[in-house]
Amino acid sequence: MASDKSAFQRFTSHMEAWVFLPAGSLAILFVGVSALFTDTAASVFQFIQSGIVEYFGWFYILVATTLLMAVVALGCSRFGKIRLGGDDTRPEFGNLTWFAMLLSAGMGIGIVFFGAAEPLEHFTNPPGVEGGTPEAIRESMRYTFFHWGLHPWAIYCAIALPLAYFHFRKGLPLAPRSLLYPLLGERIHGGIGHAVDVLAILGTLFGVATSLGLGSMQINAGLAKLFGLPQGIGIQLLLIAGITFMATISVITGLHRGIRFLSQFNIGLLVFVFFFILIFGPTVFVLEVFLDGFGYYLQKLPLTSLQMRPGESGDWQSSWTLFYWSWWIAWAPFVGVFVARISKGRSIREFVFTALLVPSLGGFLWFAVVGGTGIHIELQGAGIAEQVRENHALSMYLILEQLPLAPLMWVLATVLTVIFFVTSSDSGSLVNDMISSGGHRHPPRVQRLFWAITEGVVAAVLLYAGGLQALQTASLTTGLPMAVFLLVAVWGLFRDLRSEYRE
Repeated sequence: MASDKSAFQRFTSHMEAWVFLPAGSLAILFVGVSALFTDTAASVFQFIQSGIVEYFGWFYILVATTLLMAVVALGCSRFGKIRLGGDDTRPEFGNLTWFAMLLSAGMGIGIVFFGAAEPLEHFTNPPGVEGGTPEAIRESMRYTFFHWGLHPWAIYCAIALPLAYFHFRKGLPLAPRSLLYPLLGERIHGGIGHAVDVLAILGTLFGVATSLGLGSMQINAGLAKLFGLPQGIGIQLLLIAGITFMATISVITGLHRGIRFLSQFNIGLLVFVFFFILIFGPTVFVLEVFLDGFGYYLQKLPLTSLQMRPGESGDWQSSWTLFYWSWWIAWAPFVGVFVARISKGRSIREFVFTALLVPSLGGFLWFAVVGGTGIHIELQGAGIAEQVRENHALSMYLILEQLPLAPLMWVLATVLTVIFFVTSSDSGSLVNDMISSGGHRHPPRVQRLFWAITEGVVAAVLLYAGGLQALQTASLTTGLPMAVFLLVAVWGLFRDLRSEYRE
């Protein structure tokens, strides 16, 4: 009896009941409705998301660009020397470890899956120019860099930077509610603060669960290519269980051991695959693609940042730019809390220009090498673009198939994919644990276990019931209120920094 009580006390220690219980209840309710009324739920959320994109697409474009300008202004301002912590605080993690965890949590799994798929899609069907031409190569890199570069990382910085500042320097909870402190003061500990944290937990839970569900299908496709395994629900459910198990072990061992080790290992493996493709692929071609695409991206950045194409069909922009912007904004609380947690001791200037430039440049190089190799293979008449369009998960395998040591590289690519999913899952579990514990930096491990298992269960149930599309669309609908929240967060940070600087 004593042990049961002890376990219960460990589970509820530091728990913010008005956040944990509503978030858990709403998650269960959503899963039940989506599993029982799959088509209806998918239709409702698709209708909501389509309406948001149609009527507020301009707002997403404006917010993303405003946040980029605000973050750069902060890094260049007189406030740049202020540290995220006391004036004598030094970074908790080394630069390489910090960068590895940044990339793994931020978009590591995305650049693996879309590394070849998106450049190929834009190469064959670019907006405004004829597909398959030299001009299309330049446009493909321009838009790929745009979707995965400065703007997404500025969105992440816009929540991570003020959160780290208010937590490490002002002693406020490491939870999204703290970003409202300049506006609400101590009232952040009431109903409004609880509601903001619940929304952040649901966005993180649904986003990670969606990634787990879709990722299981993509890994299944890779294993089918490797070992001839059948593609189906049974295999995919086993994959979700395996990824959840590994994420559970990682998140229980903690930030300094499990998540740190997996992040470092995965970045090392990513770099190895990168140089393998660069050396054994069309080296000169991809270097030319990188330099030409990077220069064109910078040249066109002001236009691309505010481009709306009024009077034209908005299908392309809705399917790509607006989808990405809503996804990055909806994903921001998860990445923001995690990035804030690992950034103690950094100066504002160091934080901004490292978190903004280093992952962006790394992503540009990856897309140029992997995507450029895919485009080169397509130009040689291999016809992989159509296969990639039908199944993005095969893009990496189709490229490696044209290079030496294909079977070995297929295995490494599969391992890379699996571990990126594990790091996304365990990072999401840690973030939800911190938020549901009132922003505690070292929340109880039992709660971490709960969130890790919950992510896997949500993904498995909706994958089995066919409701993953509803889950993905639902998570994107949180982007609109979160966009407003991000603007408030940046405004509050500027206001507090001016006050501190005067003092």
